[in-house]
Amino acid sequence: MRIALGSDHAGYALKEHLSVWLAESGHAVYDLGTHSPDPVDYPDYSTAVSQAVLDGRADRGIVVCGSGAGASVAANKLDGIRASVAHDIYTAHQMVEHDDVNVLCLGSRVIGIAVAEDLIQTFLEARFDREDRHVRRLEKIRSLEG
Repeated sequence: MRIALGSDHAGYALKEHLSVWLAESGHAVYDLGTHSPDPVDYPDYSTAVSQAVLDGRADRGIVVCGSGAGASVAANKLDGIRASVAHDIYTAHQMVEHDDVNVLCLGSRVIGIAVAEDLIQTFLEARFDREDRHVRRLEKIRSLEG
């Protein structure tokens, strides 16, 4: 799978680890920064990852910041992006199966490496289930955009 990956300075160390781990797991990784632990603004990296998903360079996106919350808020401002924070396995698969989430947001100050890997694996393996009720709800969400 093609994965767009980004972080702010708070998520930099975890992103660096995840970039290598994802590549070793067979994924094509597009590391969109940041490329140092120097302070940066998370909306820039949420936008870069989200844009890569929207324009088809990536199948899914992952953004890491301190809590995951800011990255999620920023990513969700782009029409067509459905981003969510997940710090547990149930949310990591359910958000894709029911809500067709395409960007996972993680908090590096909330979870560690092993949990992040489990969440990402679960997120990447999940598929939107296309049940009528979920399709109907997704259409309602799309009607709120633009």
